[in-house]
Amino acid sequence: MEPGGAHVRRRGGLCGEQEEHPPGQGDTETHRAPDLAQWMQHMEAVKRRLLEQAEGQLRELLDRAMWEAVQSHPLQGKPLPSAPPHSLSRAREPPPGKRKVFITRKSLLDELMEVQHFRTIYHMFIAGLCVFIISALAIDFTDDDRLVLELDLLIFSFGQLPLALVTWVPMFLSTLLVPYQALRLWAWPSSSRAWALGAGLGCAMLAAHATLLCALPVHVAVQHQLPPASRCILVFEQVRFLMKTYSFLRESVPGILSSRGGEGTQAPSFSSYLYFLFCPTLIYRDTYPRTPSIRWNYVAKNLAQALGCVLYACFILSRLCVPVFANMSREPFSTRTLVLSILHATLPGIFMLFLIFFAFLHCWLNAFAEMLRFGDRMFYRDWWNSTSFSNYYRTWNVVVHDWLYGYVYQDGLWLLGGRARGAAMLGVFLVSAMVHEYIFCFVLGFFYPVMFMLFLVIGGLLNFTMNDQHTGPAWNVLMWTLLFLGQGIQVSLYCQEWYAQRHCPLPQTSFWGLVTPRSWSCHA
Repeated sequence: MEPGGAHVRRRGGLCGEQEEHPPGQGDTETHRAPDLAQWMQHMEAVKRRLLEQAEGQLRELLDRAMWEAVQSHPLQGKPLPSAPPHSLSRAREPPPGKRKVFITRKSLLDELMEVQHFRTIYHMFIAGLCVFIISALAIDFTDDDRLVLELDLLIFSFGQLPLALVTWVPMFLSTLLVPYQALRLWAWPSSSRAWALGAGLGCAMLAAHATLLCALPVHVAVQHQLPPASRCILVFEQVRFLMKTYSFLRESVPGILSSRGGEGTQAPSFSSYLYFLFCPTLIYRDTYPRTPSIRWNYVAKNLAQALGCVLYACFILSRLCVPVFANMSREPFSTRTLVLSILHATLPGIFMLFLIFFAFLHCWLNAFAEMLRFGDRMFYRDWWNSTSFSNYYRTWNVVVHDWLYGYVYQDGLWLLGGRARGAAMLGVFLVSAMVHEYIFCFVLGFFYPVMFMLFLVIGGLLNFTMNDQHTGPAWNVLMWTLLFLGQGIQVSLYCQEWYAQRHCPLPQTSFWGLVTPRSWSCHA
């Protein structure tokens, strides 16, 4: 009986007496519980992210399969869909709250270039460039008896290019170092007082960074009278750095603040931020889909095409615009002359629109995407098939649209409680119109709010009136007609003001003299 009783007493001791546990074991389990909860929250966040990416990729695959199936087996008596796969998946605005999902895909023009019929249209534009070159050579030969291609406008536009590139260096270094260091100050684990001091220092650094980006390019352009193309480099880089800085902080700060409370993510790596500054997107992510290799022949082809578009634009301006508008300010003003000049400028205006789209949104961005192995090449969609201006604004420049949609429209809806969609959309148009007008004012060197009025007033009205409910070929014809007229108005009025600024300089500088268009009163 004694051995059995002893055995029972030992079992009771093992099961019921807490003092038999090794010292510190209960404390370890208590400390593991919060770590396990944090790990579970982190895994839930990762799961949500993976599900969002999988949902976006599955939607793209299903849309493409649907389009190919309908194209292969059209319904009896029904027309084939005219929209390519990319437009089917993103024909309308995604619901509020959705984040941009990056997936590996080619640009739409690269897919269309595989079709012989579309390549023929591309060849026609190359033939037009050849005709411009032959015409320039013939005129120079008959006038000056020499076969030398004069590129005076191109040389003038890119004057003082080294100064613009030198000015770019401090802009880039400030964008590279200041936002990341400010984020690290906010993420530094310390007491509340020390963290408040670091947060204040980070905000001061960001204010100095924004001041440098805003003031330095303007000072250099005005002080040294940079020509238009050199100004273009500075203003586009200025706006790009500001938008990328905002996106980096907007995407990273919430996670940093959450991590200080015991959950969320840590500060992103410096390499991911450096990659973001060069990759062709304005939406920051820690990682992006990458292609397996770099096709250097594809990079060279796109860079050569971008340079060809710059040459093409110079020929269009020098042959179709300069002879018409150079002496227009010296003639008496009349409504007939103004209307004829606008109609004359529609053709070069729409050519300039094509060239800007192809050179920048396709060639330039694809060249950088290939060099950085950036997988998502959807920089634009089939804007030429749009039957509404609301769809045109969404598909013309997807890179900028994603930024405006995520940080102006969605954040505006969040601030307004999700009910004032019209006010949030108006805010998008206001921000976009102000930035476009600032770019034109910076590049041309004078204030003439043609772009602001066309974009905010006329463009805003067309966005709300010509919405996605309108479909059919007639609406596409109407959209193209309005695009032709809008481009003609821009080219005509800006060219008139450019030459009026040179023919009629101000006797003395004043505020009203700077903001009043000179072409209204110049008859030199």
